[in-house]
Parts: sequence; C-alpha cells; structure tokens
Amino acid sequence: MNALNTNIVTQVALVVRDIEAVKLKWAALLGVAVPPTREPGEYSVTGTTYRGRPAPEAGCLLAFFDISPTTQLEIIQPNGETSAWQDFLDEHGEGVHHLAFHVTDTDARLDAVNVEFGWETVQRGKYGDGSGEYGYVDSAGDLKVMLETLESYH
Repeated sequence: MNALNTNIVTQVALVVRDIEAVKLKWAALLGVAVPPTREPGEYSVTGTTYRGRPAPEAGCLLAFFDISPTTQLEIIQPNGETSAWQDFLDEHGEGVHHLAFHVTDTDARLDAVNVEFGWETVQRGKYGDGSGEYGYVDSAGDLKVMLETLESYH
C-alpha cells in the first residue's frame, strides 16, 4: 500500500474569510440545508499543536456539508491567531486548504509521509469531542495542496 494506507479522499476543505456567506452559497448550489457553524473545541481536549508547539489560541469556525456518503466539504474560517488555517489565508487568500484521508495509526502515517516525501507535519490536534485526531502535512510544494490525516477512534 502507500504511505497513508488509503487512496480515498474523504474531505475537501476551504479556508474562507466569511463562513456564513460561503455556507449560504454552497447550500444554495447543492440544494441542501445550511449546516450549523461550530467551533473546534476547547484546547484542554484538542491539545492543538502548531509546528510542534502548543497552540492554545489557534482556532476557527467550522461547517460541514456531506456531499456524498463518503466525502465532506469542510468550510473553515480562521480566528486570526497563528495556525495552519490562518497562515494559508494570509499567504494565499481564500481557497482549497487540504484534502483529507481517513487513516489508522496517525503517528505511523504522519511519520511515513514525512520520511518518504520530506514533508512536515505542521498542525495536529484532537477532534473537539476527543473522538479522534487530525494532522496537517505541508505537501503543497509538491502536491499543490496540504494533506490532512483524520483518525476516528470508534
């Protein structure tokens, strides 16, 4: 298999400046209800790290559209604090931030892509309810998009 042990994209994520406006347009286009906006959770649960250091202020607003039985569209509005989301917005403006893949053994998958391809894991954390974790890999130089690993514990 490959370094991720999967080749199925499960999420496409956009970073935006105004989540409410973008949600309305996507909902209208897709002909679906506007999803709720939510926060990623408390740092005491998420334990967010950015470039290997604790990042308790890194935050955003989130909204999710289930666009197929296996794929989500995620809309992210950064909160202005240092994070992978804010860096992207500051450097590139609004647009596609990452493609996500569901994995098992996050540490092994991140180690594999970092070693095999020379990429860096730039941000990690747990889901807001503690039921899983994510990791962002700076693969944009080679792939033109960041990768995200998603691991659900149940």
